[in-house]
Amino acid sequence: MSEKSDANIDVEPADESPSPAAPLKIDYAPHWGLDSGVIHLNHGAFGAVPRRVMHLREELQRQIEANPVRFVSRELPGLMAHARAELASFVGADAPNLVFVPNTTTGVNAVLGSLDLQPGDAILVTRQGYGPCTLAARTIASQKGARVITADLPFNPTSADALHDALIDAVTPQTRIALFDHVTSPTALILPAERITNSLRERGVLSLIDGAHAPGMIPLDLNAIGADFYVGNCHKWLCSPRGAAFLHVAPEHQATTRPPVFSHAAGLPDDDPQRFQAEFSWMGTYDMTSYLSVPAAIDFLRALVPGGWPALMAHNHRMALRGRDLVCEALGIDAPVPDELLGSMAALPLPDRSGPPVDFPREVDPLQQALFEEAGIEIAVMTWPAHPHRLLRLSCQLYTTEDELQTLANTLSALI
Repeated sequence: MSEKSDANIDVEPADESPSPAAPLKIDYAPHWGLDSGVIHLNHGAFGAVPRRVMHLREELQRQIEANPVRFVSRELPGLMAHARAELASFVGADAPNLVFVPNTTTGVNAVLGSLDLQPGDAILVTRQGYGPCTLAARTIASQKGARVITADLPFNPTSADALHDALIDAVTPQTRIALFDHVTSPTALILPAERITNSLRERGVLSLIDGAHAPGMIPLDLNAIGADFYVGNCHKWLCSPRGAAFLHVAPEHQATTRPPVFSHAAGLPDDDPQRFQAEFSWMGTYDMTSYLSVPAAIDFLRALVPGGWPALMAHNHRMALRGRDLVCEALGIDAPVPDELLGSMAALPLPDRSGPPVDFPREVDPLQQALFEEAGIEIAVMTWPAHPHRLLRLSCQLYTTEDELQTLANTLSALI
Protein backbone atom coordinates (compact mmCIF):
# COMPACT_ATOMS: atom_id res chain seq x y z
CA MET A 1 0.00 0.00 0.00
CA SER A 2 1.34 3.42 -0.88
CA GLU A 3 1.80 6.38 1.42
CA LYS A 4 0.84 9.89 0.41
CA SER A 5 3.93 11.97 -0.25
CA ASP A 6 4.76 15.68 -0.17
CA ALA A 7 6.37 15.82 3.24
CA ASN A 8 7.11 19.55 3.13
CA ILE A 9 3.70 21.13 2.75
CA ASP A 10 3.56 24.85 3.45
CA VAL A 11 0.54 26.17 5.28
CA GLU A 12 -0.45 29.82 5.17
CA PRO A 13 -2.54 31.14 8.08
CA ALA A 14 -6.16 30.45 7.23
CA ASP A 15 -8.73 33.20 6.93
CA GLU A 16 -10.70 33.11 10.18
CA SER A 17 -13.60 35.07 8.73
CA PRO A 18 -15.68 32.27 7.14
CA SER A 19 -18.53 30.92 9.18
CA PRO A 20 -17.84 27.62 10.99
CA ALA A 21 -20.89 26.31 9.12
CA ALA A 22 -19.26 26.85 5.72
CA PRO A 23 -18.45 23.56 3.98
CA LEU A 24 -14.80 22.60 3.63
CA LYS A 25 -13.98 21.40 0.11
CA ILE A 26 -10.25 20.88 0.57
CA ASP A 27 -8.21 17.68 0.43
CA TYR A 28 -6.49 17.67 3.80
CA ALA A 29 -5.19 14.11 3.63
CA PRO A 30 -1.73 15.04 2.23
CA HIS A 31 -0.97 16.86 5.48
CA TRP A 32 -0.88 13.48 7.23
CA GLY A 33 1.37 10.53 6.47
CA LEU A 34 -1.48 8.05 6.58
CA ASP A 35 -1.49 4.99 4.32
CA SER A 36 -3.62 5.99 1.33
CA GLY A 37 -4.71 2.39 0.83
CA VAL A 38 -6.60 2.41 4.15
CA ILE A 39 -9.81 4.20 5.15
CA HIS A 40 -9.00 5.63 8.56
CA LEU A 41 -12.21 5.95 10.60
CA ASN A 42 -10.78 5.32 14.08
CA HIS A 43 -8.97 8.58 14.78
CA GLY A 44 -10.41 8.52 18.30
CA ALA A 45 -8.25 5.54 19.24
CA PHE A 46 -4.70 6.85 18.89
CA GLY A 47 -4.98 10.01 16.80
CA ALA A 48 -2.72 10.74 13.83
CA VAL A 49 0.15 13.22 13.76
CA PRO A 50 0.42 15.68 10.84
CA ARG A 51 3.68 15.65 8.92
CA ARG A 52 4.52 19.21 9.95
CA VAL A 53 4.20 18.36 13.65
CA MET A 54 6.28 15.19 13.25
CA HIS A 55 9.03 17.21 11.59
CA LEU A 56 9.05 19.73 14.43
CA ARG A 57 9.36 16.94 16.97
CA GLU A 58 12.21 15.38 15.03
CA GLU A 59 13.98 18.74 15.03
CA LEU A 60 13.57 18.96 18.81
CA GLN A 61 15.03 15.49 19.16
CA ARG A 62 18.02 16.51 17.03
CA GLN A 63 18.55 19.55 19.26
CA ILE A 64 18.52 17.34 22.32
CA GLU A 65 21.10 14.98 20.88
CA ALA A 66 23.41 17.86 19.93
CA ASN A 67 23.89 18.58 23.64
CA PRO A 68 21.58 16.62 25.98
CA VAL A 69 22.86 18.31 29.15
CA ARG A 70 22.39 21.83 27.78
CA PHE A 71 18.92 21.07 26.44
CA VAL A 72 17.54 19.28 29.49
CA SER A 73 19.23 21.41 32.15
CA ARG A 74 19.05 24.89 30.64
CA GLU A 75 16.54 24.98 27.79
CA LEU A 76 13.85 22.50 28.74
CA PRO A 77 12.29 24.39 31.69
CA GLY A 78 11.50 27.44 29.57
CA LEU A 79 10.22 25.36 26.66
CA MET A 80 7.98 23.36 28.98
CA ALA A 81 6.59 26.55 30.52
CA HIS A 82 5.79 27.90 27.05
CA ALA A 83 4.10 24.68 25.96
CA ARG A 84 2.06 24.55 29.15
CA ALA A 85 0.97 28.19 28.75
CA GLU A 86 -0.11 27.65 25.12
CA LEU A 87 -2.11 24.55 26.01
CA ALA A 88 -3.69 26.26 29.02
CA SER A 89 -4.82 29.14 26.83
CA PHE A 90 -6.37 26.72 24.34
CA VAL A 91 -8.38 24.83 26.97
CA GLY A 92 -9.43 27.90 28.97
CA ALA A 93 -7.26 27.32 32.02
CA ASP A 94 -4.63 29.12 34.07
CA ALA A 95 -1.20 27.65 33.41
CA PRO A 96 -0.21 27.21 37.10
CA ASN A 97 -3.14 24.82 37.50
CA LEU A 98 -2.15 22.59 34.58
CA VAL A 99 0.61 19.99 34.31
CA PHE A 100 1.62 17.60 31.56
CA VAL A 101 1.18 13.84 32.00
CA PRO A 102 1.82 11.08 29.44
CA ASN A 103 -1.88 10.16 29.06
CA THR A 104 -5.22 10.61 30.77
CA THR A 105 -4.99 7.22 32.47
CA THR A 106 -1.88 8.43 34.30
CA GLY A 107 -3.72 11.57 35.37
CA VAL A 108 -6.71 9.59 36.67
CA ASN A 109 -4.38 7.29 38.62
CA ALA A 110 -2.58 10.28 40.12
CA VAL A 111 -5.81 11.87 41.33
CA LEU A 112 -7.44 8.74 42.72
CA GLY A 113 -4.20 7.54 44.28
CA SER A 114 -3.78 10.87 46.06
CA LEU A 115 -7.23 10.85 47.68
CA ASP A 116 -7.48 10.09 51.40
CA LEU A 117 -10.19 7.48 50.89
CA GLN A 118 -11.47 5.76 53.99
CA PRO A 119 -13.21 2.38 54.39
CA GLY A 120 -16.83 2.85 53.37
CA ASP A 121 -16.12 5.75 51.02
CA ALA A 122 -17.29 5.37 47.43
CA ILE A 123 -16.00 6.35 43.99
CA LEU A 124 -18.79 6.91 41.48
CA VAL A 125 -18.11 5.82 37.88
CA THR A 126 -20.41 5.33 34.91
CA ARG A 127 -21.23 2.31 32.76
CA GLN A 128 -20.04 4.32 29.74
CA GLY A 129 -16.65 5.27 31.17
CA TYR A 130 -13.28 4.34 29.71
CA GLY A 131 -12.56 0.79 30.85
CA PRO A 132 -8.95 1.21 32.07
CA CYS A 133 -9.88 4.24 34.19
CA THR A 134 -12.78 2.32 35.72
CA LEU A 135 -10.35 -0.50 36.48
CA ALA A 136 -8.01 2.02 38.12
CA ALA A 137 -10.88 3.24 40.29
CA ARG A 138 -11.73 -0.31 41.33
CA THR A 139 -8.10 -1.16 42.11
CA ILE A 140 -7.41 1.97 44.16
CA ALA A 141 -10.75 1.68 45.99
CA SER A 142 -9.95 -1.92 46.91
CA GLN A 143 -6.51 -0.95 48.22
CA LYS A 144 -8.03 1.69 50.50
CA GLY A 145 -11.07 -0.26 51.67
CA ALA A 146 -13.43 1.92 49.63
CA ARG A 147 -15.88 0.77 46.99
CA VAL A 148 -17.04 1.70 43.50
CA ILE A 149 -20.64 2.43 42.56
CA THR A 150 -21.76 2.67 38.95
CA ALA A 151 -24.23 5.04 37.31
CA ASP A 152 -26.17 3.62 34.37
CA LEU A 153 -26.27 6.38 31.79
CA PRO A 154 -28.76 5.92 28.95
CA PHE A 155 -27.28 4.95 25.59
CA ASN A 156 -30.05 6.77 23.72
CA PRO A 157 -30.78 9.88 25.79
CA THR A 158 -33.24 12.39 24.38
CA SER A 159 -31.28 15.30 25.89
CA ALA A 160 -28.30 16.20 28.04
CA ASP A 161 -30.70 16.39 31.00
CA ALA A 162 -31.11 12.62 30.94
CA LEU A 163 -27.34 12.12 31.20
CA HIS A 164 -27.03 14.62 34.04
CA ASP A 165 -29.92 13.15 36.00
CA ALA A 166 -28.77 9.54 35.63
CA LEU A 167 -25.33 10.37 37.02
CA ILE A 168 -26.50 12.61 39.86
CA ASP A 169 -29.21 10.17 40.91
CA ALA A 170 -26.48 7.60 41.56
CA VAL A 171 -24.73 9.78 44.16
CA THR A 172 -24.94 8.42 47.70
CA PRO A 173 -23.98 9.94 51.07
CA GLN A 174 -20.77 7.87 50.90
CA THR A 175 -19.70 9.20 47.48
CA ARG A 176 -16.42 11.09 47.77
CA ILE A 177 -15.61 11.62 44.09
CA ALA A 178 -17.30 11.07 40.72
CA LEU A 179 -15.23 10.01 37.71
CA PHE A 180 -17.04 10.60 34.42
CA ASP A 181 -16.15 11.14 30.77
CA HIS A 182 -16.68 14.51 29.10
CA VAL A 183 -17.06 12.59 25.83
CA THR A 184 -17.76 8.94 26.53
CA SER A 185 -15.20 6.63 24.97
CA PRO A 186 -17.38 3.69 23.84
CA THR A 187 -20.59 5.59 23.08
CA ALA A 188 -19.31 9.04 21.94
CA LEU A 189 -21.84 11.02 24.00
CA ILE A 190 -21.03 14.56 25.16
CA LEU A 191 -21.95 14.95 28.82
CA PRO A 192 -22.96 18.34 30.28
CA ALA A 193 -19.74 18.63 32.25
CA GLU A 194 -20.27 22.05 33.84
CA ARG A 195 -23.78 21.26 35.00
CA ILE A 196 -22.76 17.88 36.43
CA THR A 197 -19.80 19.47 38.22
CA ASN A 198 -22.05 22.09 39.82
CA SER A 199 -24.54 19.46 40.96
CA LEU A 200 -21.78 17.34 42.46
CA ARG A 201 -20.36 20.33 44.31
CA GLU A 202 -23.78 21.07 45.79
CA ARG A 203 -23.73 17.54 47.22
CA GLY A 204 -20.19 17.79 48.56
CA VAL A 205 -18.77 15.40 45.93
CA LEU A 206 -15.49 15.96 44.11
CA SER A 207 -15.46 15.86 40.30
CA LEU A 208 -12.83 14.10 38.19
CA ILE A 209 -13.55 14.49 34.48
CA ASP A 210 -11.93 12.18 31.95
CA GLY A 211 -11.72 14.54 29.00
CA ALA A 212 -9.58 12.26 26.85
CA HIS A 213 -11.58 13.07 23.70
CA ALA A 214 -12.57 16.66 24.43
CA PRO A 215 -9.55 18.85 23.53
CA GLY A 216 -9.84 19.65 19.85
CA MET A 217 -13.22 17.95 19.45
CA ILE A 218 -15.38 20.45 21.36
CA PRO A 219 -14.69 23.94 22.71
CA LEU A 220 -13.23 23.86 26.22
CA ASP A 221 -13.25 26.36 29.07
CA LEU A 222 -11.89 24.54 32.09
CA ASN A 223 -12.23 27.57 34.33
CA ALA A 224 -15.93 27.75 33.52
CA ILE A 225 -16.46 24.00 33.95
CA GLY A 226 -14.97 24.30 37.41
CA ALA A 227 -14.09 20.64 37.98
CA ASP A 228 -11.87 19.71 40.87
CA PHE A 229 -9.80 17.60 38.48
CA TYR A 230 -9.80 17.41 34.68
CA VAL A 231 -7.60 15.22 32.46
CA GLY A 232 -7.36 15.43 28.69
CA ASN A 233 -5.34 13.90 25.85
CA CYS A 234 -3.52 15.97 23.26
CA HIS A 235 -2.73 13.09 20.87
CA LYS A 236 -6.33 12.51 19.81
CA TRP A 237 -8.13 15.53 18.34
CA LEU A 238 -5.26 18.00 18.84
CA CYS A 239 -3.10 15.62 16.77
CA SER A 240 0.03 15.97 18.88
CA PRO A 241 2.51 13.09 19.12
CA ARG A 242 1.35 10.31 21.42
CA GLY A 243 2.51 10.63 25.00
CA ALA A 244 1.09 14.12 25.60
CA ALA A 245 -1.83 14.78 27.94
CA PHE A 246 -2.63 17.16 30.78
CA LEU A 247 -3.97 17.17 34.30
CA HIS A 248 -5.78 20.28 35.53
CA VAL A 249 -6.17 20.56 39.31
CA ALA A 250 -8.08 23.23 41.23
CA PRO A 251 -5.71 25.22 43.48
CA GLU A 252 -7.24 23.90 46.70
CA HIS A 253 -6.26 20.33 45.80
CA GLN A 254 -2.75 20.89 44.47
CA ALA A 255 -0.94 20.42 47.78
CA THR A 256 -2.34 16.89 48.15
CA THR A 257 -2.27 15.75 44.50
CA ARG A 258 0.91 13.77 43.88
CA PRO A 259 2.28 12.14 40.74
CA PRO A 260 2.39 8.35 40.41
CA VAL A 261 6.20 8.53 40.11
CA PHE A 262 8.28 10.45 42.66
CA SER A 263 11.61 12.00 41.70
CA HIS A 264 13.75 15.02 42.63
CA ALA A 265 10.94 17.37 43.67
CA ALA A 266 9.45 14.85 46.10
CA GLY A 267 11.85 16.28 48.68
CA LEU A 268 10.18 19.70 48.65
CA PRO A 269 8.26 20.64 51.82
CA ASP A 270 4.55 19.92 51.88
CA ASP A 271 3.73 23.62 52.00
CA ASP A 272 6.00 24.60 49.11
CA PRO A 273 3.73 26.33 46.54
CA GLN A 274 5.93 25.07 43.69
CA ARG A 275 5.77 21.39 44.62
CA PHE A 276 2.72 20.58 42.46
CA GLN A 277 4.35 21.87 39.29
CA ALA A 278 7.81 20.61 40.20
CA GLU A 279 6.77 17.05 41.00
CA PHE A 280 4.73 16.57 37.82
CA SER A 281 7.29 18.34 35.63
CA TRP A 282 9.98 15.79 36.40
CA MET A 283 9.00 12.14 36.90
CA GLY A 284 12.39 10.84 35.78
CA THR A 285 14.18 11.00 32.44
CA TYR A 286 12.00 10.52 29.38
CA ASP A 287 11.38 12.08 25.97
CA MET A 288 9.46 15.30 26.57
CA THR A 289 9.26 16.31 22.91
CA SER A 290 5.64 15.12 22.76
CA TYR A 291 4.77 17.86 25.27
CA LEU A 292 6.87 20.45 23.48
CA SER A 293 5.09 19.67 20.18
CA VAL A 294 1.61 20.47 21.49
CA PRO A 295 1.69 24.21 20.64
CA ALA A 296 2.77 23.38 17.08
CA ALA A 297 -0.14 20.96 16.71
CA ILE A 298 -2.60 23.59 17.96
CA ASP A 299 -1.21 26.28 15.66
CA PHE A 300 -0.92 23.99 12.63
CA LEU A 301 -4.54 22.89 12.71
CA ARG A 302 -5.73 26.41 13.45
CA ALA A 303 -3.94 27.70 10.35
CA LEU A 304 -5.00 24.78 8.19
CA VAL A 305 -8.74 25.43 8.17
CA PRO A 306 -10.54 28.58 6.97
CA GLY A 307 -12.27 29.70 10.13
CA GLY A 308 -9.72 28.16 12.48
CA TRP A 309 -10.61 25.80 15.29
CA PRO A 310 -14.36 26.60 15.40
CA ALA A 311 -14.69 25.67 11.72
CA LEU A 312 -12.54 22.56 12.15
CA MET A 313 -14.70 21.28 15.01
CA ALA A 314 -17.90 22.09 13.14
CA HIS A 315 -16.66 20.30 10.01
CA ASN A 316 -15.69 17.14 11.92
CA HIS A 317 -19.07 17.20 13.67
CA ARG A 318 -20.91 17.42 10.35
CA MET A 319 -18.85 14.56 8.94
CA ALA A 320 -19.59 12.38 11.96
CA LEU A 321 -23.31 13.05 11.55
CA ARG A 322 -23.08 12.25 7.83
CA GLY A 323 -21.30 8.99 8.55
CA ARG A 324 -23.84 8.12 11.22
CA ASP A 325 -26.74 8.78 8.87
CA LEU A 326 -25.23 6.65 6.09
CA VAL A 327 -24.62 3.74 8.47
CA CYS A 328 -28.11 4.06 9.96
CA GLU A 329 -29.58 3.85 6.47
CA ALA A 330 -27.43 0.82 5.67
CA LEU A 331 -28.45 -0.97 8.88
CA GLY A 332 -32.08 0.13 8.78
CA ILE A 333 -31.96 1.79 12.21
CA ASP A 334 -32.74 5.21 13.64
CA ALA A 335 -30.08 7.55 14.98
CA PRO A 336 -29.94 6.81 18.72
CA VAL A 337 -29.15 10.32 20.04
CA PRO A 338 -29.76 13.96 19.10
CA ASP A 339 -27.14 15.65 16.96
CA GLU A 340 -26.08 18.05 19.70
CA LEU A 341 -24.89 15.20 21.94
CA LEU A 342 -22.21 14.18 19.43
CA GLY A 343 -18.89 15.70 18.45
CA SER A 344 -16.49 14.12 15.93
CA MET A 345 -17.53 10.54 16.73
CA ALA A 346 -20.73 8.53 16.62
CA ALA A 347 -21.53 5.08 18.02
CA LEU A 348 -24.23 2.85 16.59
CA PRO A 349 -25.64 -0.50 17.73
CA LEU A 350 -24.79 -3.54 15.65
CA PRO A 351 -26.58 -6.88 15.52
CA ASP A 352 -25.62 -9.05 18.48
CA ARG A 353 -22.55 -11.20 17.96
CA SER A 354 -22.79 -14.97 17.98
CA GLY A 355 -19.99 -17.09 19.35
CA PRO A 356 -17.76 -16.58 22.39
CA PRO A 357 -16.87 -13.10 23.69
CA VAL A 358 -13.93 -11.31 22.11
CA ASP A 359 -10.83 -11.36 24.33
CA PHE A 360 -10.02 -7.66 23.97
CA PRO A 361 -7.34 -6.31 23.51
CA ARG A 362 -5.75 -9.54 22.32
CA GLU A 363 -8.56 -10.14 19.83
CA VAL A 364 -10.71 -7.94 17.63
CA ASP A 365 -14.32 -8.43 16.66
CA PRO A 366 -14.65 -10.52 13.46
CA LEU A 367 -16.67 -7.74 11.84
CA GLN A 368 -13.89 -5.25 12.53
CA GLN A 369 -11.43 -7.62 10.91
CA ALA A 370 -13.76 -8.24 7.96
CA LEU A 371 -14.16 -4.50 7.33
CA PHE A 372 -10.41 -4.17 7.14
CA GLU A 373 -9.90 -7.22 4.94
CA GLU A 374 -12.79 -6.46 2.57
CA ALA A 375 -12.43 -2.70 2.18
CA GLY A 376 -9.33 -1.56 4.09
CA ILE A 377 -11.47 0.16 6.73
CA GLU A 378 -9.97 0.83 10.16
CA ILE A 379 -12.84 1.39 12.59
CA ALA A 380 -13.77 0.44 16.15
CA VAL A 381 -16.17 -2.45 16.73
CA MET A 382 -16.49 -3.15 20.43
CA THR A 383 -18.46 -5.19 22.92
CA TRP A 384 -20.80 -2.90 24.86
CA PRO A 385 -22.21 -3.00 27.41
CA ALA A 386 -21.60 -6.77 27.52
CA HIS A 387 -21.42 -9.74 25.18
CA PRO A 388 -23.21 -10.39 22.85
CA HIS A 389 -24.12 -6.70 22.38
CA ARG A 390 -21.73 -4.54 20.42
CA LEU A 391 -21.24 -1.09 18.92
CA LEU A 392 -19.59 0.43 15.89
CA ARG A 393 -17.84 3.73 16.65
CA LEU A 394 -16.75 5.92 13.75
CA SER A 395 -14.41 8.89 14.07
CA CYS A 396 -13.93 11.75 11.62
CA GLN A 397 -10.92 14.03 11.26
CA LEU A 398 -10.08 16.51 8.51
CA TYR A 399 -8.68 13.78 6.29
CA THR A 400 -12.02 11.88 6.28
CA THR A 401 -14.04 12.08 3.05
CA GLU A 402 -17.69 11.42 2.33
CA ASP A 403 -16.71 8.77 -0.21
CA GLU A 404 -14.96 6.87 2.59
CA LEU A 405 -18.06 7.10 4.76
CA GLN A 406 -20.16 5.81 1.88
CA THR A 407 -17.75 2.90 1.43
CA LEU A 408 -18.22 2.06 5.11
CA ALA A 409 -21.98 2.04 4.74
CA ASN A 410 -21.89 -0.07 1.59
CA THR A 411 -19.50 -2.59 3.12
CA LEU A 412 -21.53 -2.91 6.29
CA SER A 413 -24.66 -3.47 4.20
CA ALA A 414 -22.92 -6.29 2.36
CA LEU A 415 -21.41 -7.92 5.46
CA ILE A 416 -24.42 -7.75 7.80
